[in-house]
Amino acid sequence: MDFDLAPPDDPRRLEVRAWLAAHPSPSARQLVAAGYVVPHWPAPWGLDADPVYQLIIDEELAGAGVRRPLNPIGIGWAAPTILLAGTDAQKQRYLAPALAGEEIWCQLFSEPDAGSDLASLATRAERDGDEWVVNGSKIWTSGAHHSRFGILIARTDPDVAKHRGISYFICPMDAPGISMTPIIDMTTAHSFNQVFFDDVRLPADAIVGQPGDGWRLAKATLANERVSLSSGGALWGMGPTAEDLLRLVRDAGGVGDPLQRQRLAALFAESEVLRLIRLRSLSARLAGKSPGPEVSVQKLLADEHGQHLMAVAKDLVGAAGMLAGSGPAGRLEGRAAEGPTSVNPRGRSEEISPIWHYGFLFSPALTIGGGTWAVQRNIIAERVLGLPGEPDPQRGAPWATTRA
Repeated sequence: MDFDLAPPDDPRRLEVRAWLAAHPSPSARQLVAAGYVVPHWPAPWGLDADPVYQLIIDEELAGAGVRRPLNPIGIGWAAPTILLAGTDAQKQRYLAPALAGEEIWCQLFSEPDAGSDLASLATRAERDGDEWVVNGSKIWTSGAHHSRFGILIARTDPDVAKHRGISYFICPMDAPGISMTPIIDMTTAHSFNQVFFDDVRLPADAIVGQPGDGWRLAKATLANERVSLSSGGALWGMGPTAEDLLRLVRDAGGVGDPLQRQRLAALFAESEVLRLIRLRSLSARLAGKSPGPEVSVQKLLADEHGQHLMAVAKDLVGAAGMLAGSGPAGRLEGRAAEGPTSVNPRGRSEEISPIWHYGFLFSPALTIGGGTWAVQRNIIAERVLGLPGEPDPQRGAPWATTRA
């Protein structure tokens, strides 16, 4: 498919510009109503936009300085699953507030003893009349402390195969019986939590899809998660990109060391490959395809690329890279520094953005969160390349945690 952007006089581009002229500072709800938050979705939420139309919308919004609502898990993971399998009542209740960023969502999947082998989860949901009673715990729950709802998977039938007895729920995070403990990572940020469920009661209509269908829906969520985590910036779709770093290096006069020049060239090549893979993912929408196991290729490359990017950014600073607040030859936006500082000894560049130091400390998590690098390689080997699963020493037969 030709992904060259449409010319300035393309009717679709003119339509978006006209809407932006009429809504120079659009509210989140106005963006949702226009279909610009999830333009690839069907009406009434989206525009059934093909990949080129999506790129046009993205470019025009960016050119006008308009940002979509920020609700990564709600918009990227929870909402697509509710759209796929939710009831009409669930769609009407949850989709618009999620897309508008009015109700923040978190993901309640991983457990202390069920991370990579997610289907071994132990959290139970037992039916009690018109309610489900949930007991157990989840861990590494990003943003649980400021979320309104969570997408929860729990075991509802312990007597069937582990992948078959799981159900998918919408869980209010203020429900009685929910408590949580903060997890502070080495960036000093409180992003993660361990969440505990002590006889938490959910109404019968909190279940998404049918009882026992949770693993299929969880896989749909994880596929969308891996697309989200491998897009845009180097930190799971956020933060700086390779182009940002290369621009800073060019503006600072370039790099003379041949090894560093080679690393920068490799970063450019990686970013181009990822850009083309993202466009390929968009083209799959034209064929009506949902994200499949091939998105593991995208996430695997994006995670390692993010680590490479942050490592190069730190190394460009030299010994000052060991100091908090250090970064490469400048920041994404800022004013020129007047002279050397403790974190910018050369004194030749712009102010340093804290995202670089934070990103370097956070980057080891990139190949763990959202499915570890090892799990992604298993998925690619078995589901994309068709290789046999790993042998199970106890059963003497092919086995893999990634299979449904």
